[in-house]
Amino acid sequence: MSDGCIVAIDQGTTGSTVLVLDHAGSIRGRAYSEFTQYYPKAGWVEHDPEEVWVVTKSVVEAALKDAGTDPEKVLAIGITNQRETSLLWHRGMAAPWPGPSSGRTAGPPRCATG
Repeated sequence: MSDGCIVAIDQGTTGSTVLVLDHAGSIRGRAYSEFTQYYPKAGWVEHDPEEVWVVTKSVVEAALKDAGTDPEKVLAIGITNQRETSLLWHRGMAAPWPGPSSGRTAGPPRCATG
């Protein structure tokens, strides 16, 4: 991958998956790791933002190693998540606000049809 690579990060409900893609779009490296789930009440799941960050950095490093490349070769990073999570960022601390990130495990109520 002398011409660089793209890193794709999929931040799921149970873990982080990272793919390293070459110029042709072929997968050159891959890594996955789970993080802890907390269930404060039925239908809710929470995560420790610091743990998610540590796991994500570790998985990116592992995927780059699997691809046989290094961070200097990364041309772009794409991130996707489950879009049900919220997290506050503390600008003064340059870190996530202490506390859990939250999401719903249950889908919306069924729509009435008529």
